[in-house]
Amino acid sequence: MRRLLAFFILSLVTILSKILYRGHFQWLDPIPAYPWKNIRLMVFLNHTSLYELIFSKVLPFRYLWHLAGHFNIPGADITLKRPFVGTFWKLMIPNLASISRKKDDTWNHYLRSLRPTDVVMIAPEGRMKRPNGLDKYGKPMTVRAGIADIIEVIDDGVMLLCLSGGLHHVQAPGQLFPRLFKKIQMNFSYIDIRSYKAQFPEQLRDRKFAIVKDLQRRLETDCPS
Repeated sequence: MRRLLAFFILSLVTILSKILYRGHFQWLDPIPAYPWKNIRLMVFLNHTSLYELIFSKVLPFRYLWHLAGHFNIPGADITLKRPFVGTFWKLMIPNLASISRKKDDTWNHYLRSLRPTDVVMIAPEGRMKRPNGLDKYGKPMTVRAGIADIIEVIDDGVMLLCLSGGLHHVQAPGQLFPRLFKKIQMNFSYIDIRSYKAQFPEQLRDRKFAIVKDLQRRLETDCPS
């Protein structure tokens, strides 16, 4: 029942986004005939708005059904505690883990919970970019090490980098209602996880540092301008 409800909400959002927004999507790598198969990790770079779900307009409905049953997403506890936003995300994503920003065991517990059939989606910057290009504390947007932890525990499948062109023209942080009939842009990079990990140092700490550095480079160079 929860999967049906999640699929209904995902489908409704997708249909509305197809109607209300024009999309321009570009693949940066050669892709197979059905690129959504075998995706284990969706990495969303250039996090600018809570309305980024409208990018779902690019997804086929049969893949939405798959996601409704296999999504396993870490969410900030401060976001999930919001009355409307938190309830909406919990209904749409049945397997949504609340992650604290404190130094506790919620992150390690999430990593241990990952199953071979899960599809993880994460915004590795960990916070939203404001219109001035910085986070709400005035600091530059950077990829955080949590994404390297996730890549470390996934040994097969595909990582899909979702490189956003930004949504401040649709809804910036602090604004309640989105602007309609705008153009949204996203680039995709299709990466085999095992091959990706193999190109970095064998030593765990060095490998994680190199992964974060590589994703930061992609964030700065591969997003639509």
